[in-house]
Amino acid sequence: MRFHTGAGPELQLDLTSALDIGSCRVDGVELSPGRAVPDDGDPRILHAVGGFLFTCGPDHVRHPEPVSGTSGRKYPLHGSMAATKPEIIAHDRMDAQEQVIARVTVRMAQGGEAEILRTWRMDGATGEVMLADRLTNIGPQPFPPMLMYHMNIGAHLFDDDTMLAGSMFADAGLGWTFGEGDGHVFCVPAEAEPGDEFARVTLGPIAPLGGKSLHVRFAVDTLPHLQMWRNQVSPAHVLGIEPVSHPWMKRPELAEAGLMAELAPGEFRLYRLGFSFR
Repeated sequence: MRFHTGAGPELQLDLTSALDIGSCRVDGVELSPGRAVPDDGDPRILHAVGGFLFTCGPDHVRHPEPVSGTSGRKYPLHGSMAATKPEIIAHDRMDAQEQVIARVTVRMAQGGEAEILRTWRMDGATGEVMLADRLTNIGPQPFPPMLMYHMNIGAHLFDDDTMLAGSMFADAGLGWTFGEGDGHVFCVPAEAEPGDEFARVTLGPIAPLGGKSLHVRFAVDTLPHLQMWRNQVSPAHVLGIEPVSHPWMKRPELAEAGLMAELAPGEFRLYRLGFSFR
């Protein structure tokens, strides 16, 4: 589904996988990594990770771990949401705004169901894209909700001047080739300025976009961490900016630290993020 108005990027929303973002074009330049991504052996994720944004969760966000109380069954790679078809509820254009609302119903690995009421909004005047996900437990039992948003960018677009900036980084910034070797992952607490609900990250300048930068913001009440990932192991060439609900720990460690609070049947949580190129 094409999603574009005014000064915003040209997006393709994925009607086969949770209404995530496949293609993202700015000034005619494709930002998504496409096939330049690793294959972890899960076709759902191989499809999703090649797009500009895909959603992990709502039952698990990282690599497979055992489902408690079962005989060896594991959560799927990056959770159960990928490859779930959305139900489009509304698609509206008003003044310089465009909005799509969809329902994504996910059968979770440990049992039960979750509903994600997903709202995409694009401001044609500012060019900002906003996502609001209302996650509701519609099953009969409580579960600890987990969400992570992978914003994946083709790293062939970067040069030595391309930097990451944000208050959660040491010295408020670092080069996009952080870490050592051909790949690296780290996860840090996200920080918002006093009086602001959102943490903010900037990636740029991006030379093929005429020096524009990618500006990302996300609400820290439900996305209190930022995971960063890059992979240059051939054929991969990708960098990920990943707001996430939980720090990079195994599920038993998260539970022991009191970080797996459960969502009771009928309860909901709201997750919000936005991005723009300027």
